[in-house]
Amino acid sequence: MEYDVIIIGAGSMGMSAGYYLTEAGQTVALIDSDDPPHEEGSHHGETRLIRHAYGEGGNYVPLALHAQKLWEELDEKTEERIFLKTGVLNFGAKGNVFLETVQKSAEEYQLPLDVMTAEEINNRWPGFQLDADAVGYFERNSGVLFSENAVRAYRILAEKNGADLYTNRSVQAIETTADQVTVKLTDGEIKGKKLLISAGKGTNQVTKLLDISLPLTPVRKTFSWFTAAEVANYTEESFPGWGHVDQESTYYGFPSIDSAGLKIGRHDAGHPLEDPGELAPFGTYSEDKQETLAFARKHFSKDIDLKEGRVCTYTNTPDEDFIIDYLPGHTNIVVACGFSGHGFKFASGIGESLARLLTDRELAVSLESFQLNRFDGYQ
Repeated sequence: MEYDVIIIGAGSMGMSAGYYLTEAGQTVALIDSDDPPHEEGSHHGETRLIRHAYGEGGNYVPLALHAQKLWEELDEKTEERIFLKTGVLNFGAKGNVFLETVQKSAEEYQLPLDVMTAEEINNRWPGFQLDADAVGYFERNSGVLFSENAVRAYRILAEKNGADLYTNRSVQAIETTADQVTVKLTDGEIKGKKLLISAGKGTNQVTKLLDISLPLTPVRKTFSWFTAAEVANYTEESFPGWGHVDQESTYYGFPSIDSAGLKIGRHDAGHPLEDPGELAPFGTYSEDKQETLAFARKHFSKDIDLKEGRVCTYTNTPDEDFIIDYLPGHTNIVVACGFSGHGFKFASGIGESLARLLTDRELAVSLESFQLNRFDGYQ
């Protein structure tokens, strides 16, 4: 059998794309080195934030809104819990460029955004103890995505539509012609008309089989759950998702969902990885616990303590914007990678867009800003 599309990497973007391709009547093969959802991809850790007024750049807003619509549609198609509207508060010092971009993007796209003083924030959510000079921007329609649930839901729907999954498989070679791609695995080969590479931290291990290296840097990151004496202040009913940016660091977090604890991660910093397959366990570095705990005790409660920590991987591009484009020299191979720690919220919209791209249909949202030609050597 020759598939219409082969997908290498059946995580957030790949599984979403696989589903939307099957909805378009395409035959699809999804290959993954594990059995998604799993803890080796960028989707693990249970939850992700979705924000609409986007501090990373207003060009992301149409994609965020498109993704939100598709997440809500997925919520209706599955028994899995996909989206929880907690609202998201971005806060920091006045004059912060990130926060100013949040406000500008909200104004440009007419998004509801509440501008709040530190006193107003502390009064509305007693779980915060922000300094008097802080300012906050609250997006009431944003919230929390259940990332592993979403990947599982897309998998169930894609398989129901006829997609074939090749799990726990390693790609050994890729052969291409103008109208066919052959992917060789340890136990056979798969042929298709087109190929999507969405292999996350393993992307360059796949593209090197085609003698191509992309500008990607895998980085070891951590995230943790914390307990607090004031449990009632941090429940999903009483506390929002949030992000904090200052000149020194960027943090993000979630309310305690299903009593799991307050989840916090640091978005910047981290340790670049020479081998993305080797992740030092949580606690290897002193900052794994100390930095986030110090942040939590400063901004939330002095009684907070670490409950559990885990490690994950960001796959960063030099400008921390995504790469979604045809692979240089190949008219039937698309790559989607470099999501730089802020990609999951868009996975529904990106998957749907990839399905349109691979079937030569008009895109609902432009992907022009994610083209490879913005980097030297990829024109």
